[in-house]
Amino acid sequence: MSAPKAISPHRLSSLLRRQKDPNLALQLFQNPNPQIQSPKPFRYSLLSYDIIITKLGRAKMFHQMEQILRQLSRETRFVPGEIIFCNVISFYGRARLPHKALQMFDQIPSFRCDRTVKSYNSVLDVLFKCGEVEKMREFLVGLGNHVTPDACTYNILINACCKSGCLHDAWNMFDEMRKRGVRPNGVTFATLISGLCANYRLEEAMRLKEDMIRLYRVEPEAPVYTPLIKELCRIGELSLAFGLKDELERYKVKLDSAVYTTLISALSKFGRKGEAYWILEEMKVSGCKPDTVTYNAMINGFCMEKDFEAAYKILDQMVKEGCKPNIISYNVIIGGLCNEGKWVEANDLFEDLPRRGCKPDIVCYRTIFAGLCDWKRFKEATSILDEMFFKGYAPSSAGIHKLVDGLCQEANMALLLKALTSLGNANLINVDIWGLVISMACKKEMLSNVSELVDTVMVP
Repeated sequence: MSAPKAISPHRLSSLLRRQKDPNLALQLFQNPNPQIQSPKPFRYSLLSYDIIITKLGRAKMFHQMEQILRQLSRETRFVPGEIIFCNVISFYGRARLPHKALQMFDQIPSFRCDRTVKSYNSVLDVLFKCGEVEKMREFLVGLGNHVTPDACTYNILINACCKSGCLHDAWNMFDEMRKRGVRPNGVTFATLISGLCANYRLEEAMRLKEDMIRLYRVEPEAPVYTPLIKELCRIGELSLAFGLKDELERYKVKLDSAVYTTLISALSKFGRKGEAYWILEEMKVSGCKPDTVTYNAMINGFCMEKDFEAAYKILDQMVKEGCKPNIISYNVIIGGLCNEGKWVEANDLFEDLPRRGCKPDIVCYRTIFAGLCDWKRFKEATSILDEMFFKGYAPSSAGIHKLVDGLCQEANMALLLKALTSLGNANLINVDIWGLVISMACKKEMLSNVSELVDTVMVP
C-alpha cells in the first residue's frame, strides 16, 4: 500500500480557497498533513496566510485570526504585503472594534512591512464608520509627517465632514486637495454633491456637477447623479430629474438600480403609475435587474392610490421573476388596507405571511394592531396584542391608548380587563392609561368596576 501523498504549500492554498467553513479551513491550515510524520516544519506560502486570515476575519473569528498573525510575524522567508493588514483593519471596523484596528496599524512594522497611505486610509475609514471623530482627528495629526494624502484620503475626510453637517469644512478639504495637486475623482464629487443635496443646497450641487464635467474633466457616473435625481424628485421637479437621466444616457453611462428606483418611486408617488411601469420595463431591457426596493416603491405608489389589486399583482410579479418580497412589501399593503378600513383583507394577508415565507416583524404587528383599533375591531386587536407579547414585541404607546380608549368608550369591561391584564403583565400600564379607565368609570358611574379592575390587574 502506497504512502499518502503530502499536501504541498501550493496545494494547501488551493484547498483553503475552496473550503467554505472557516473552522475546517483553520484545521486544514494548522495540520495540512495529519497522516505524515515529518521532522521539517510545513513551509506555508504567503498566499495560504492571506487566505486563512481573510476567512477568519470575515467570520469574526478574531482570536484565531490573531494567532495566525502571530505565526506570520515569525516568518522570515517573505515579507507580507500591506494589503493583508489593510483587510484586517477593515474586518475590525466591520465588527465595531476601532481600538483593534489601531493596534493592527501600530503592529504593521513588526511584520517588516512598510506602512503607506493605504493602511492610513484603512484606519481613517474605520474610525469614520465607527463614529470615532476625536480619534480620527488625533490620527490625522501625524499623517502628513509620514505619508502624502491621496484622493482616497480626502474622500474619506470630505465624507466625514458631510455626514456631520460641516459642509464648510468639506469645501475646505476639497480646496486643500486641489492645492496639493491631488486630482478629485468621481467619488469626490459624488460625496460632495450628496452632502449638498442632503442639506437642501440643490443649486450648488447642480453647479458642482457642471464644474465636474467642464472644469475637472471627470466623466459622469451614476452615483454623482443619483442624489441630484432624488432631491429633484423630492421637490416634485420630475421633468428636471428625467433630464438628468437623459444626460447620463447621452454620456452612455449605464444607469444603476438606485436611479431607476428613485424615478419609479417619484412617478408612483405622483400618481403616474403608467410611466412607472414604462420605467420598470426600460430598466429590465437595459439589463438592470429590479430589486426588492424597486418593487416596493411601486407597491407603495399603488397603495397610495388605493389600487390594491395592482399592488398584489406586483407581489405576484416579484415572485415570478425570482425577487422574493420582504416584510416591507407586505407592511406597505397591510398599512394601506388598514387605512382604508379593509381590516378583513389586512388581517387575511397578515395571517397568510407564514405561508408566503415571511415572518411578521414589530412594524407589521403594530400596523395591524393599530388598524384594528382604528376600525373598532377590539376583540381581534386584543388577540393580536397577546400574540405580540408572545413573540417578544410590544405595541406603541399610541396603539395602547387607541385600544384602552376604545374599550372605555364601549364600556366593554370583560375585554378591557383582558387587555389590561396583558398590558399589566408586560408592565405597559402607565398613569395615562389608568387616567383613561378612571375617567370612563366616572362618566358611566362604574367606579366599583374600576376597583375590581385595579385589584385584578395589580395582583402579582
